[in-house]
Amino acid sequence: MTDPRVRSLEEQRAEFSRSRFLAMPLAGMLVWALLLVPGALLPLHQALLALYVGTGCIAYLGMFLSRFTGEHFLDKSRPKNAFQSLFFHGMAQAVLVYAIAIPFALVDPRSAPMGVGILAGLMWIPFSWIIQHPIGWLHTLLRTVLITASWFLLPDHQYTVVPLIVIACYLFTIPVLELRWRRLSRAHG
Repeated sequence: MTDPRVRSLEEQRAEFSRSRFLAMPLAGMLVWALLLVPGALLPLHQALLALYVGTGCIAYLGMFLSRFTGEHFLDKSRPKNAFQSLFFHGMAQAVLVYAIAIPFALVDPRSAPMGVGILAGLMWIPFSWIIQHPIGWLHTLLRTVLITASWFLLPDHQYTVVPLIVIACYLFTIPVLELRWRRLSRAHG
């Protein structure tokens, strides 16, 4: 007889996919909105520092917000889920790509918002695969294309334009995730 606590990967994927997924996007949107202030008002090097500190706090803020969205990332009573682990590995990957953004920012500090905005957004691709929904791909592609275009069109305004682009992507993504969750909730009664 098999252990009832052992769940197949498909069962874990389905369980993970039924989550609301609002905490991290809300945290990201909030931080990028706050980054508009130093981006608009502070000298370049101070805005750069705010960018690194602020975006580095998104995961922690998301963990805090998860208590209010019903996601409870830190709830130890729930069974372990391989896809939640994969999601957090994707977040770690997004943090590690700062190793690409930082050297470029040393050469041209204007490049940091572009680098961080695009590279940190890449975690949406495996997320999209896990939940089997195109929203992650749409978010990443829209974010990447718009941020890249902004680099060529407004290179001296990256500390305000990139946050606005990321916020706009979240304003599109969050309602889609919420609608998806509500449909799944109704379907699973």
